[in-house]
Amino acid sequence: MHEYYMREALRQAQAAMAADEVPVGAVIARDGRIVAAAHNQRETLRDPTAHAEMIAITQAAEAIGSWRLEGCVLYVTLEPCPMCAGAIIQARVPTVVYGAADPKAGAVASLYRLLSDSRLNHRCEIVPGVLAEPCGAILTEFFRRQRAAGKK
Repeated sequence: MHEYYMREALRQAQAAMAADEVPVGAVIARDGRIVAAAHNQRETLRDPTAHAEMIAITQAAEAIGSWRLEGCVLYVTLEPCPMCAGAIIQARVPTVVYGAADPKAGAVASLYRLLSDSRLNHRCEIVPGVLAEPCGAILTEFFRRQRAAGKK
């Protein structure tokens, strides 16, 4: 089941890549259906907080009518950063499934362990590495293209 939703998140990442955004996608599922789907839009919106997870959390809260995303599962193609991990905690997301690890900014396992920190008021079940290879490959391809085009 995790792979099905992660493939949907990968579709979102592909949409981000087509928009020349860093290809990260996220979906939030609840009761067997997708209640939110988003991709990075930092360039499009000129908003540093417009990460896939942040947009999906906002969409899901609207869809279910509550800021508490109880019963939801967040699927994201890249390990969440500290900002997104903070939002996940604030939204009380019970389960986070991610694809590729992020050794430079990961706040779930790579650099920090915010979602399992017992000092915080909420902790998540974490499922790492689901479809990690294709989730990482789309990022590698995007940054290869960026370097070839002389972009930062």
